[in-house]
Amino acid sequence: MSDNSNGVSRRDFMKVSAGYGMTSTLLAAGILGAGATLPSLAIAAAETQKKRYAMEPKFQLKFGASGFNETNLDIQKSGQLFFARDLEERTDGEIRVEFIGSNQICGQTSCVKKTQQGIVDIFSASTQNSAGGAPYLNVLDYAYMFPSRAAQYHFLYSHKSEALLREPLRKRHNLQFLFSHCELRGLQMGLKWEDKPTITSVEQLAGTKNRVTGTQLGRIAMQLMELNPVPVAWSETLDALKTGLIDGAETWMGAVAYAGMAPVVSQAVDLKFFCGTEHTAINLDVFNKLGSKLQNDVMESAYAAQIFTQGMNEAALFDIVGGTVPQKPGTIFAENNVRVATLSDAELRKAEEMCSPEFVPAPWEKWRERLNGWSGGHDTYKEIYDIAREIPKDMSAVNVKPQRWWRG
Repeated sequence: MSDNSNGVSRRDFMKVSAGYGMTSTLLAAGILGAGATLPSLAIAAAETQKKRYAMEPKFQLKFGASGFNETNLDIQKSGQLFFARDLEERTDGEIRVEFIGSNQICGQTSCVKKTQQGIVDIFSASTQNSAGGAPYLNVLDYAYMFPSRAAQYHFLYSHKSEALLREPLRKRHNLQFLFSHCELRGLQMGLKWEDKPTITSVEQLAGTKNRVTGTQLGRIAMQLMELNPVPVAWSETLDALKTGLIDGAETWMGAVAYAGMAPVVSQAVDLKFFCGTEHTAINLDVFNKLGSKLQNDVMESAYAAQIFTQGMNEAALFDIVGGTVPQKPGTIFAENNVRVATLSDAELRKAEEMCSPEFVPAPWEKWRERLNGWSGGHDTYKEIYDIAREIPKDMSAVNVKPQRWWRG
């Protein structure tokens, strides 16, 4: 939130939320966007609260949104508040969503476990950080399985994603995968790389020490590229990049921007080596209790949120984050002198040949066999790899045609 007199300070936001509830204030702020003022937020929060409490809900669902709030969802537009608002409106208040972000009830690694335990009903976190509690999510993290963000969205919309991703998550981890933001992970280099030339080759990265998330498969790729994966808590990553404790962090560009890490990142190396997917899922037992009509409403809201995220986050990467070449002036990256280091197709191919199951199968075999077994016998890497290549490699993500993946 802004701290200037023309916007809404954090203190003012908390005052409004004390009167009208945190979720109603968050939803109101999401509607108003960056142009909110204290009076307009108070009026919108009051109207939102009145509308939301016009009737008693059949189900009140607790949404643990890890570190997300109205401010950072204006940077990484991953659809969580949109989904909550759409679901309440679509069900005419039969479902009421209590949105609890800013790590107040769960964080990136704990939200999945708290959802499985029934402490929260819906959660958002990266699939990579959630893989500790739901290991099947590693299925998205084979190196260079997805050539583009468009390929990621295409897979999530595909009817085939039911058998390859969603059904095993239901059976093994009691989770219904709803929708996800899509980016591809690279290395976000800290301040010790500020005065070094812009990275153009994989060799320049060999021997560096880099923060890794909870993904087991991501570690395999990093080890094969000599990127020395080091587990560092997300909350400690900013200081580690600033002080030079690590060279870089394995994450995506939108995460750098929304987490306030841009001041300590000097180069965003677009390695595109595996998924960065900030997903939202619901406890399957909770979903099953809703009944068929409300279940359909949840899926329709998830579909709408997937379309929202597909278009809005692509725009945000250009207009807000500055994760493009050329870079738009005034973006977060431009203002903080973060260089986007793109690698040529030849260099990306070299990286792929260093670490992907296609070219270096042996290190992946144990996990591949495990994931194939959990999927019911699918060749998970090969089948997802093929789906990801059903569209042209250079297709823009906004041109991927949405479809209801659960019908067909």
